Amino acid sequence: MINVFTPLTIKDLKLKNRIVMPPMCMYSSDDTGMATDFHVVHYATRAIGQIGLIFVESTGIEPDGRITSNDLGIWEEDHVKGLRWITKQIHAHNAYAGIQINHAGRKSKAALVKKAPSAIAFGEYEEPKALTVDEIKDIIESYKNAARRANEANFDVLEIHAAHGYLIHEFISPLSNTRTDAYGGSMHNRSRFLQEVIDAVRSEWPQDKPISLRISAEDYVKEGIHPQEWADIIKTLPRGSIDIVHVSSGGLVPFKIDDYPGYQLSFAKKIKKETGLIVIAGGLIEDPIMANGVLESNEADLIYFGRLSLRDPYFPLRFASRLRETIEWPEQYIRANKNMN
Repeated sequence: MINVFTPLTIKDLKLKNRIVMPPMCMYSSDDTGMATDFHVVHYATRAIGQIGLIFVESTGIEPDGRITSNDLGIWEEDHVKGLRWITKQIHAHNAYAGIQINHAGRKSKAALVKKAPSAIAFGEYEEPKALTVDEIKDIIESYKNAARRANEANFDVLEIHAAHGYLIHEFISPLSNTRTDAYGGSMHNRSRFLQEVIDAVRSEWPQDKPISLRISAEDYVKEGIHPQEWADIIKTLPRGSIDIVHVSSGGLVPFKIDDYPGYQLSFAKKIKKETGLIVIAGGLIEDPIMANGVLESNEADLIYFGRLSLRDPYFPLRFASRLRETIEWPEQYIRANKNMN
């Protein structure tokens, strides 16, 4: 039976388990976007705790593409050294390192002038400037350069952030994209920016390393994007463009989501069934029995544990004890194994 400790191979990655730490902003850099000692300790600790795949937070491809001015950056060569130190420590503890690259668009709190597909504000944020075609091309080039730097920093997985109301999501949804040129109108045109970003990223990212696409499968507004539309978009991408779909929801418009353990699983199941790709699912899942059920029923291939991994970086050790699974413990902590509950 498949469970959270069943290995999984994706291209050249041989994951030791199905446990994923998703990207979560730590707000611990400064205006330079450089990695700090905190970032190294934070991510290395989760690797020691036996999380199999660890995603570094949303990392800005441009200074004004960050979610906040305290997020990590990957827009210049000087960022590579600090990011490489993070991957070195993750790898030292037998885990894989992913990085999520992003442009926050109209939701950027770091930008003096917000940029978006159309001049439509998010909630009470100030109105953004609609991007010109030349500006769109420049941003695509920034994604390309970010992918190259991520590879130089020795990341194993590259994740393109197309969720939570940030720039790519803004292009995809008709709620935020009212353009009348080649990047607006039909679903095909609205997804053009995503397709061009993926093509640019793939040109710099090695073929033997996976690309993940983080999506908000549901906008929670009738006129917005829903799982079937996302499945259709993904199926139009050239084969091999992406390898993993990381399924989330919401974030495009202010909306109070009725969240509960597993509230996004139906979206993940739909995407997996329609596309046949590797799917990462989650959403307040904190019970290993529930996670095993998701995997056994083929609703997803990997499970992300966000808030749990913040509260307890060693939760996989506790999961193993509860499930009576024998896993490799960090050598330094073996003496504590017999006392696990």
